[in-house]
Amino acid sequence: MASHRRPKQPSRTRVTVLTTAAAAAVALSSQAANAAPSEKPSKDEVKSKVDKLYEEAEQATEKYNGAKEKQEKLQKEVSTIQDNVARGQDELNELRDSIGLAAAAQYRSGSIDSSLQLFLSSNPDDYLDKASTADQLSAQQVESLKKIQEKQRELAQDRAEASGKLKDLASTRTELGNKKKEVQAKLAEAQKLLNTLTAKEKADLAAADARASRDAGERVDLGNTGPASGRAMAAFQAAQSKIGSPYVYGASGPSSFDCSGLTSWAFAQAGVSIPRISQDQANAGTRIYSQSDLKVGDLVIFYGDLHHVGFYAGNGQVLHAPRSGTVVRYESINNMPFQFGVRI
Repeated sequence: MASHRRPKQPSRTRVTVLTTAAAAAVALSSQAANAAPSEKPSKDEVKSKVDKLYEEAEQATEKYNGAKEKQEKLQKEVSTIQDNVARGQDELNELRDSIGLAAAAQYRSGSIDSSLQLFLSSNPDDYLDKASTADQLSAQQVESLKKIQEKQRELAQDRAEASGKLKDLASTRTELGNKKKEVQAKLAEAQKLLNTLTAKEKADLAAADARASRDAGERVDLGNTGPASGRAMAAFQAAQSKIGSPYVYGASGPSSFDCSGLTSWAFAQAGVSIPRISQDQANAGTRIYSQSDLKVGDLVIFYGDLHHVGFYAGNGQVLHAPRSGTVVRYESINNMPFQFGVRI
């Protein structure tokens, strides 16, 4: 006989859990539907972030320039030392040959002495330290042995110095590579941000940038501010001839520049050699702390770590290579944190 049982009713606890879960799901769905979409950063916010990244890239650029300058200096020093070692080895070989010829002559005459035999079979240092019969040698032979000993010491010192310089060079090359990667990463991040802008927003930013540069150029008044010197004016005019040239990190002309590349190149055209990087250029002349005392052709140094430099152009304007994505141009001195001027 079949069993007829009433269906089991769900427990009150189970109904409560299901009801709560369903309510939560509905609430979340409602929140998701009503939530505002993630807001895209405004054009001004993008510009602010990009400007900051460009500033950081320029800081890294000056460190890159410093490492590059150090590398070039070390390469020259290593090359000079290696040339000295080669010449010294040739001189040492000649000295040894001269002693060897003297020994051969004595051997042929049967008169070779024991002290010379000692030299021929061991280090001259050992010979001069141990030989108690130096009077058996001629004065000329003794002098030759001393020269050999001194030349060996010089070569050992040169080789040790070259080894140290080569290690320093390897370390500097690593630093150079790291700084290059840092600059490239900052520039790539800035470009990624710029790519979030519409074509119109990009055009608006470019127009504003060009307008600011044009207005700054119109405000330059050389008549009210005399040049710092004839050489400074010549350097400033050389920089003027490069207005419109693109900023490229690590570049020092003649077709592209970074900030200190422009100033060092321009002074070179005026026959004046100044250091390559901005921090060193900051110490290359007399410091001018008041903007009112600046003259055309003075260098102007910006930011607390002195990582940016340009030329004073008169009437509160500077001529410089600002940053990646720009060209050599005029700009207000107040657009950056002025530190001091430098009169070369």
